[in-house]
Amino acid sequence: MANFKAGDKVIYLGCTEEQMNWGNNDNPNKFLLEGCTYYIEKVEVHSWHTKLTLRNIPGKFNSVSFDHFRKL
Repeated sequence: MANFKAGDKVIYLGCTEEQMNWGNNDNPNKFLLEGCTYYIEKVEVHSWHTKLTLRNIPGKFNSVSFDHFRKL
């Protein structure tokens, strides 16, 4: 499980309907492109899921749709 924090650079991996519905998250497919990078503005940790708010992007998204950006 990834430990996200504000300021982290993340890659959007895509999102299933189930991942959106778990915890009543917003639909990231309206705003994000798979494989693109974004910066975390805020992290909300709940008992069974974590929501990410991204810099300059409206909505709250399930953290399982993201991975940390790693340079090769």
